[in-house]
Amino acid sequence: MSAPASRATPRLADLAAQAQVSEATASRVLNGRAGVAAATRQRVLAALDVLGYERPVRLRRRSAGLVGLVLPELTNPIFPAFAQIIEQSLAGHGYTPVLCTQMPGGSTEDELVEQLEERGVTGIVFLSGLHADTGADPARYHRLRERGVPYVLINGHRPDIPAPSVSPDDGAAARMAVRHLAALGHTRIGLAVGPERFVPSHRKADGFTAALGECFGLPPEDAERRVRHTLFTVEGGHAAADTLLDDGCTGLVCGSDLMALGAVRAARGRGLAVPGAVSVVGFDDSPLIAFTDPPLTTVRQPVQAMAAAAVDTLIEEIQGHPVRHTEFVFQPELVVRGSTGAVRG
Repeated sequence: MSAPASRATPRLADLAAQAQVSEATASRVLNGRAGVAAATRQRVLAALDVLGYERPVRLRRRSAGLVGLVLPELTNPIFPAFAQIIEQSLAGHGYTPVLCTQMPGGSTEDELVEQLEERGVTGIVFLSGLHADTGADPARYHRLRERGVPYVLINGHRPDIPAPSVSPDDGAAARMAVRHLAALGHTRIGLAVGPERFVPSHRKADGFTAALGECFGLPPEDAERRVRHTLFTVEGGHAAADTLLDDGCTGLVCGSDLMALGAVRAARGRGLAVPGAVSVVGFDDSPLIAFTDPPLTTVRQPVQAMAAAAVDTLIEEIQGHPVRHTEFVFQPELVVRGSTGAVRG
């Protein structure tokens, strides 16, 4: 369906208001004139898209190159959230993102990388990939480096992989959650987290057991008995919560928002109110998670800052500037909502 004639040409007033710039600046961008900062120009182009206008041919930039974005899946809403910001950041630098998603029975990470290399990508962003699995062979990443393909890793730092990486402070996230529940009077607190071989799971478990020691003086061996390693899914959270509830836990810390939703379901399946009888804390602060029943208390992963840092670092490498092959750690934030409350009695 074609756009109405009245909307074929952008109205400067609407465009300027949407982009929060002057009409003169909007006019300069529309006419392809110099003298406008790159970030401002990008805001005006984004305003064109949001208002439903087609970009004039003269504003269609030639791509600086293709950049692959390799994701494990899209069913967990945190991954599309990362993908959207990474793609926006890449577009702002003039690069065209190529989204590659793994799925059961589909292409493996190695196959996706091979396909990206065949298409001549200038770089790759890996999000929660094999780099996060301590059981995976890091040699694949060494070979990629030897072939001259720059890449950056998100969520899952491995010191044996020669690349910059971006991570949230998983240990701090677990400690925040435990301290929050302890302040509400919970003394029996359990952790439902992903498989132990994954770096984020291991770090969360370490932070959790340390926090139980700090808050309650629990020895490490006793604290570790409160940890359940399972799948990063609703079903995994449900299964882990069942065993923790059997152990008398009234506070549940979860390694993802999806796992937390499973924990809520497990509690309610036993007739236990959340947060009346059981309090649940998630991790990620995925889109729409504030609208669950009850709204989920969670530890927010700094997605915007992490994604932007990953893209900026990758672009530096693509452009031939030296970048430290180290880990950049970002601080999470506790977001208190309705799934946590004071212990009964």
